[in-house]
Amino acid sequence: MFELNPLLHENAWWQHLTMFVGAGILGYIIGYRSGESKTFLQEQLSNLQSQLESCKASLVKSTPINTSTISIPTIVNTNTYNTTVEKPDDLKKIEGIGPKIEELLNQNGILTFMQLSQASTYLLKQILQEAGPRFQMHDPSTWPRQAELASAGKWQELKDWQDILNKGKE
Repeated sequence: MFELNPLLHENAWWQHLTMFVGAGILGYIIGYRSGESKTFLQEQLSNLQSQLESCKASLVKSTPINTSTISIPTIVNTNTYNTTVEKPDDLKKIEGIGPKIEELLNQNGILTFMQLSQASTYLLKQILQEAGPRFQMHDPSTWPRQAELASAGKWQELKDWQDILNKGKE
């Protein structure tokens, strides 16, 4: 079992007493310091809470913003594109565009590879953003360049590039 004096020294009780007193002093110091830090953290928390409350109060008291002077970017009017297309292109040939995204682009007036190649990445991201969380994960950054190659009839170059792409991303 457990032996308090494994080396059988006659003065071992002094060693035990010294270790016991040292452990007590060390425990007291650690406990005192942790209590000190706990008090410090509580003071910091109450200080931050009072700052938060004053910020909330100042927001409520602030004057309303004149929204007539704010310019909010919106999706470009879909009438910008010539939608009198004889036959829309199969936009699913673009890496990263599936049937649902093709339908979404068609609803926003993008029916051909030429129209897609002229669309900005910002516009495409906005279309996806407004369609909801299911579409927001897609990255349209390569779609205009892919559409440019498709509209120019450079199918082999497009295929070689799409082999490198990962779900339409570089």
